[in-house]
Order: sequence, then C-alpha cells, then structure tokens
Amino acid sequence: MFIMDTQFLETFVCVVEQGSMAEAARRLGITPAAVGQRMRALQVEIGVALVARAGRRVSPTSAGAALLEPARRILGEVANLQTAAQPDHPAGRLTLGCISTVLTGMMPATLLRLRQSAPQLELLLTPGGSPDLFDRVRSRELDAAVIVQPPFVMPKSMQWHTLRREPLVLLVHRALASRSVADLLLTQPFLRYNRPSWGGRLVDIYLRRTNVVPRDLVELDALEAIAVMVNQGLGVGIVPDWPKPWPHCPDIVTLPLRDTTVRRSIGMAYRRGTPRQRLVQALLEAIASE
Repeated sequence: MFIMDTQFLETFVCVVEQGSMAEAARRLGITPAAVGQRMRALQVEIGVALVARAGRRVSPTSAGAALLEPARRILGEVANLQTAAQPDHPAGRLTLGCISTVLTGMMPATLLRLRQSAPQLELLLTPGGSPDLFDRVRSRELDAAVIVQPPFVMPKSMQWHTLRREPLVLLVHRALASRSVADLLLTQPFLRYNRPSWGGRLVDIYLRRTNVVPRDLVELDALEAIAVMVNQGLGVGIVPDWPKPWPHCPDIVTLPLRDTTVRRSIGMAYRRGTPRQRLVQALLEAIASE
C-alpha cells in the first residue's frame, strides 16, 4: 500500500533547494540524522534514488528532478487545507522572501503585530536578493516576496503592492559632513551600491542625471557593509534611506541629494488568484498598520 508522509516530501524539497542535508536540517528545525532518515524512507517508498551526494553538496537525480514540481504542488495543496477550513481566520503557512534591509527593518514589528492579529499564520522567511526572490515567487517556490520593485513590467500572473518609497541619501563620515554633496562625490573614494542589483541601478541613474563620475573604491550589494565602511572613513556612498535599525555607526551622517525623484520602491510581489491570497492580505494589513 502506497502511503506517503508529507513531512518526507517537505524534507526532500528542502534538501534539493538548499543543496545540503545540514542546511535542510537547520531550516526544518530537525537533526541531520532525521533528515537522512526521512530521505531514506521516501526513497524506499518511491523505489528509486532521488538525490545524489557530491562531497558535501546534494543534487537531485533525474528521478528526483522529475518529482520536485509535483512534490511542491502537493505540499501547497496540503498547506491550503488549513486555510480553506478557516475562512474567517488567516491560518496556514506562508513562504515569504525578504531582502536583508526588510528582514531587519520591517519584519520584526510586523511579526509582533501578526502574533496578535493572525496567530495561526505561520511565516517561513527566506533571505535573498530581489531578482532571485522574484524568480522564486514566479516559479512557485515562494508564495510572496518583499523586494525592490522590478525594473520591468510585471507578468500578468503577478501582483505588486508598494509598501514604502525610500529616497537616496549620501553617507559620509562625520568629519566631512560640512562639505557639499557634489564636492564629496568628486573628491572622495566611492563605495558603490552594486549596479546589477535593482536598487544599485537607481544610484547609477542618479549619477548619470547629475553628470557625476565618482572614483569607485569598491562595488558591493550589501548596504550595511557600505555604512560600516563609511563609518571607518573609507569613502562615501549613495544608498536608499532604509528603515532602522542600521549598523552601529556613530560616525556616519546622511546628506540629502539634489534630485529627490530617484527613490527605491519596496513592495510585495505575489501571484494572483492563489489560495494563499488571504494570508498575503493579512500580512499586508500587518505591515500597513505600522
């Protein structure tokens, strides 16, 4: 008789997505031994090997790759049962991607509000960059993601909800705060917000609009790291004015820029018409009540 425990499927999907038994164990809150036991039981029940090891990394076999999407659909339907059974109360699991500044800035207070307004809503948070998280929502790996607004037209299957607009500011060391923005950009080493990132493109747009060509010292997609480097006196950087808390940098000052029309929009991307729509709405209401 073929009876499959959905925990085995959940473990299989997590192992494949993380590429590691140890990381899957951490995400699931169980021991690596338990992950191994579940994987062995599932493979015995299916009758074929689903994953293969290469050193510390784990990748799906051809059979595992074929099972991955059906497994995700099954897990999604199972998770929707609790949501459907309680139409008046948001209940169930919502997988949510978040960029780093959202995880530290917006989510802690949102989780506190959700504890009161929707105690049966379980959030599974996944950190990452905006392009990757958007793709994972589109491919149904995630239910939603709080990211930088994509620089392209959203597919019709996707919905966008803007949560906040962040003006760009210049981070400078306190010792340089009396000098003008134009002078600082021309004379100080520039710590550039990574151009391929969606937020970094906005910095590039500002610099081209103002005809400024700074002297790049480093380029990276980590706003917190830029702040720390400015605090150490390594240079200046243009960043979005993201929500507190920021890194502890007592010697940095933020200066407003001349062109205030260039802003980073943060919002939620999610798929239209899914059974998780009510959970997404509950999350949006918790964020908006800030």
